Amino acid sequence: MTDICKTEFETLAIEQPSDQIAVVKLNRPAAANAMNTQMGQDLLALWSALYRDAQSVRAVILTGAGERAFCAGADLKERNGMTDTDWRTQHALFEQMIRAMMDCPVPIVGAINGAAYAGGLEIALNTDFLYAVPAARFAFTEVTLGIMPGASGTQHLPRAVGIRRAKEAILSGRPFNAEDAARWGLVNRICQPAELITDALSVAGAIAANGPIAVRQAKQAVNASAALDLKNGYDFEIACYQRIVDTEDRMEGIRAFNEKRKPKFHGR
Repeated sequence: MTDICKTEFETLAIEQPSDQIAVVKLNRPAAANAMNTQMGQDLLALWSALYRDAQSVRAVILTGAGERAFCAGADLKERNGMTDTDWRTQHALFEQMIRAMMDCPVPIVGAINGAAYAGGLEIALNTDFLYAVPAARFAFTEVTLGIMPGASGTQHLPRAVGIRRAKEAILSGRPFNAEDAARWGLVNRICQPAELITDALSVAGAIAANGPIAVRQAKQAVNASAALDLKNGYDFEIACYQRIVDTEDRMEGIRAFNEKRKPKFHGR
């Protein structure tokens, strides 16, 4: 196991089915995997560690413990009675965690095993793409509580489903199901519960088998496409491409193709 996967987290369970893939479970099933302060700290530590050491694993699967929920959002029992200062301090931690997740160079596959509500949906939206079970449900319920999404939900959901669908979901607080999420382009694939992690492992394995430097650079370029016009986006793509040219992996990939064998990439 890598050092990251050996780390003990209070609210996360991490398994490593192969040297190159980590399965991370939000692990507060009794609380529907709601995000408390400790989970915010644990996730911040995880994404920050992967930023510092992107070669430890080549793909991450993020899911929830149990069958009921991926993540129900922020733990409102913990928040009950918080002062304004305490609330802002906790939210600043969540903001740092989301920024660290955005900056994580390792591809993250979301495996949505149940409800992804409020902050839980925001965590899901910050994965690179989603697989979900048929019973999964999604919602931004914040406005029903007198608050609003504050962990990038108003930015990611319109990019995923379009601004009008995003407004309907965010302003009404109404949940939508996995079938709608797939039809709108939020969910890539609906998987049977027994096959969710298997299917996620399959695509994670395909990602991990590819050149890790190329994958990380491609992820950066695709992420940039949402914020840049075509010309500047292409300039960014070329800058990412040029970082790959002088790598050992690039030479190994071409050599392996010509020798009719699978390449052995080392992230160099």
